[in-house]
Amino acid sequence: MDTLIVNYNAREKRFAYINANRVENIVFDRPEHRSLVGNIYFGTVTKVLPGMNAVFIDIGEEKNAYLHRDNLPSYVLSSEKQKNVTSFVHQGEKMLVQVDKDATGTKGPKVTGLIEIQGNNLIYMPKGRYVAVSKKIADESQKAALRRLGSRLKTEEEGLIFRTSSISSTEEEIQEELQSLRQHYQELLQKTLKKPGLIFQKDTFIEIILDQVARMKSGEVIVDDLAVKKMLEKKNSKVKHTYYSEKENIFSANQVEHEIDKALKRIVWLDQGAYLIFDETEALTIIDVNTGKFSGKSDYQDTVLKTNQLAAKEIIRQLRLRDIGGIVLIDFIDMARAKDKQSILDTVETELTKDEKRTKIIGFTPLGILQLTRKRTKVSLSEALQVKCPVCEGTGRILSAETMAFRLERELLEHRHADFEAILIETTEEVKDALIGKNEAHRETLEELLHIKLYFSIQQAEKPYYILKQFGDDRDISLKAIDTLR
Repeated sequence: MDTLIVNYNAREKRFAYINANRVENIVFDRPEHRSLVGNIYFGTVTKVLPGMNAVFIDIGEEKNAYLHRDNLPSYVLSSEKQKNVTSFVHQGEKMLVQVDKDATGTKGPKVTGLIEIQGNNLIYMPKGRYVAVSKKIADESQKAALRRLGSRLKTEEEGLIFRTSSISSTEEEIQEELQSLRQHYQELLQKTLKKPGLIFQKDTFIEIILDQVARMKSGEVIVDDLAVKKMLEKKNSKVKHTYYSEKENIFSANQVEHEIDKALKRIVWLDQGAYLIFDETEALTIIDVNTGKFSGKSDYQDTVLKTNQLAAKEIIRQLRLRDIGGIVLIDFIDMARAKDKQSILDTVETELTKDEKRTKIIGFTPLGILQLTRKRTKVSLSEALQVKCPVCEGTGRILSAETMAFRLERELLEHRHADFEAILIETTEEVKDALIGKNEAHRETLEELLHIKLYFSIQQAEKPYYILKQFGDDRDISLKAIDTLR
C-alpha cells in the first residue's frame, strides 16, 4: 500500500513517500533552502557574454542568475536564429525572468525569459509561440483535438501546454482559465520594482505534495496539520486522509527518521551482503558496486549479474531518495557477456519509470561504466542537510599523524644549530609518537641531530597537528612544558 507521511507543523517541512513498506522519496522544504524554481523575478542584465551566448542577471538574490540566449523572448520571436546574444539583449536591460533551476555549489540559479504561469488545465506562456500536450495523455485523437483548440485560442506570440486534467474540461472552462492566466500575467507586468527582486513566489512544496498524491491510485496520506489535511482531501478523494495529532514527531512514529540517516551515508548495504559506495561531487556523482560478502550459489558471471541487478534497483531508488541530479557514473562489477549488460540496462529503464525526474541513459563506456544524467532542479539531500567538514574541508580525508610528524621533523631541521637550547611543541600524542617513537625511542637521536632539546605540550584534537609554541633556554622551556601538563 502507498503511504504519504507529511510533516508540516514545523519550520522545516517534509514528506516521505512509502511504497511496499520501503521509503521511495523524501522531500525537504526549509526557509533557507526553499526552492526558487517557478518564482518570477524583476531582474537587470549585469553582464552580456557573447562567447557563451548568455547573460548574467541580478534578480536580488545572493548570486546572479544565468540566462541563455535561446530562452530570451526576443530570440524566440525573431526569425534570425544565427545571431549572437548581443543582438537580443543589452547590459542594464530590465526584464521578467522565471527560475528554471536552483543555485548549486558555486553556480547561481538558471532562469528563463519565457515565463510559464500554471493553471488547473493549462500552462500559459505569454511568449511561448507553440502548443503542446502533456505526455501523460496517451490518446492521439485527444492530443490532436487539444492542439487544434490551443491554436485557435492563442495569439501568435503565446504558447500553451495542456495538462492532463484538460481532457475532462469543457472548451468554455479552458477559455475562461486562459483569460484568467492572461490577466495574471498583465498584473505581474505592472509590478515593476525600483531594484531587482521577487514579484511572484510559488509554493512548490504544496505542489509537489499534490503531484505525489495525484500519482497514488490508492493508499493513505497521514499529515500533522489539519488545514493541509482538509486541503488535500478536497483535491483528491481517491486516497484515505488521516490527521496525526500525537506528541511524537510524525516521522519518528512512522520509522522514517532512520531512513534519512541512511540516505546520508556513503555506503549502502544490499540484502545479500553486497554494497554500494556513493561519492558526490559538484560536477558528478560516482557510484561503485562491490560484491562484499555475496558469493552466490552458481558460476561467477551469474553471481555478478545478480549482484548488479540488485545494485541497479537500489541505485535508482537512492537517486530518488537523495535527489541526486546531474551526471551519474555507475561502476558496476565487470560483465563479460553483452546480454548481461543489456539486462542491466533493461532493469535501470524499468526502475526509472518510477522516477518523476527526467533521466537520460547514455549507455556503457568502453570501461564498463554506465553513464546517465538526471535533471537537477534543486540541491541534493546531502547538500540540503549537511555542511562541509571543518576538519577535512569536505574531502573526506585528513593528513595522517605520520605525515604531520615528517613535516614537523623537516621544520625542526631548519633550526639546527640555532642559538636557543630548547623548543616547546604543541601537538597530539599520535604526532609525538610518530616523531620520536613509542616510549621516546628516537628522541635522543633526533635531539643530537638538531642540537636542540624537545619538549611537548600534548593536546586532544580532532585531527593531527603541531605548533612550534616557544623557543628558549632549556630551563625556561622545561618549566613551560611542566606548566602545560597541570
